[in-house]
Amino acid sequence: MDVLAGLGFEIDRDQSMPVFEQVCSGIRERIVSGRLSAGTRLPPTRGFATEVGVSRSTIVTAYEQLVAEGYLTSRQGSGYTVCDLGGVELPTSRPTPAAKPGRPPRSLPVRAFQAGRPDMRLFPHRQWAKTVARICRTAPERMLTGATVAGNPDLCRAIADHVAEWRGIEAEPAQVLITAGASDGLELCLRTLTRPGDSVGLESPGYPPLEHLLQVHGARMTEMPVDEEGAGVPASDKECRLAILTPSHQFPLGGAMSANRRMEFIRWAHAQDGWVIEDDYDSEFRYAGRPIPAMAGVDRLDRTIYVGSFSKIFSNALRLGYLIVPRPLVEPFREVMGMSGIKASLMPQQALAEFMQGGDFFRHLRRVRRIYADRRRFLLSHLSGRLAPFGWFEDHHAGMQVVFHLSCGLSDREVEARCAARGVAVQPLSAYARAGAESDLNGLVLGFCAHDEEEMAPALEVLAEVLETNPGNDLA
Repeated sequence: MDVLAGLGFEIDRDQSMPVFEQVCSGIRERIVSGRLSAGTRLPPTRGFATEVGVSRSTIVTAYEQLVAEGYLTSRQGSGYTVCDLGGVELPTSRPTPAAKPGRPPRSLPVRAFQAGRPDMRLFPHRQWAKTVARICRTAPERMLTGATVAGNPDLCRAIADHVAEWRGIEAEPAQVLITAGASDGLELCLRTLTRPGDSVGLESPGYPPLEHLLQVHGARMTEMPVDEEGAGVPASDKECRLAILTPSHQFPLGGAMSANRRMEFIRWAHAQDGWVIEDDYDSEFRYAGRPIPAMAGVDRLDRTIYVGSFSKIFSNALRLGYLIVPRPLVEPFREVMGMSGIKASLMPQQALAEFMQGGDFFRHLRRVRRIYADRRRFLLSHLSGRLAPFGWFEDHHAGMQVVFHLSCGLSDREVEARCAARGVAVQPLSAYARAGAESDLNGLVLGFCAHDEEEMAPALEVLAEVLETNPGNDLA
């Protein structure tokens, strides 16, 4: 095993990029380019910090971040070692070839920037097939039997281990309930905890289908406007005793709820004898710093119900999700699940449990997070470059989409229509506003996970041309 004495780069303190990110970027680039090969052990943190002229904690943080992204691995007493990226790394970006004379330009894929969509081309088909085949060969009955109304016990245990390690939630397997996705989990919460006429707090802006879900169950909405700290806490009255939040990465604006606001919600739930539903739809995708602990972990599952899904981080075809509920709610939730019947598919549950327990799930997660991070950097480089005169964005270092707030005189609906006419789909931010508040939001919600750089490049060219040809701006 090779051990490097140094990495041969210097910190530029005149850069706007923080020192921690410069270290991460420098090491990451050397790994991707092949200058640091698999198995190479990085310099000890103390010696490298002295060489570069930064604190040791900065180097430790950078190394740990690269471990989280899947570039490095670490073992106690052995330091940090470069991972084998295998064949999963994306090719370096190439200039888009010019269209040949006499031929129409290549048609662009519709939904080029659809938010919240994973790239299913990255699904680990071979590893998954091996797991399924092994179960079918050794214990085929486990594909269809042995599950309770709450789901496959092995999968419940695997999920409990997963959220303990990744989200800081200490839960018993009995508190894990398998659902047919996040929407099924949210519906189960409403069926168990609300009655017709009850009020439920929803973030504004937020996820539009939730309003429809409340209407179906006869519940009313209490609006919780989002500010710089996150959703606002409902007034302390007896009408609203349930709030649905996305505290780790607010949808659609992005950003994490402040620690102070989280505690305010927990105190509110206690005072109201109510509950907080934490929809943690894409929290595993964090690209800088350490993962933000789940609200349910801070609350120790006292007044918080955790909603998780595999559709973003693994496969949107399996239709599997889960709830983690406080102990007093386990039996009420199981009773409601029993009355409605099992909705989650049984066949993939045992395979998913073994996929998680064997480590393949986590290797896949590290892989896609690394690839999505590269795609995110590509998108942000264009938003801060050619597109910068027409809007701005906040880099929250997380999630599956970026909001580009328009400042060019065009409405997001108009940009959406113009892009659609040229084969590119962008989602207007105003579509996520509550009725009557559309004018307060004007931007584009741009997903970056489902398409690689070569696919995004021509779509970004179209977006730039649409914004540049706006008669109302100075650059037209």
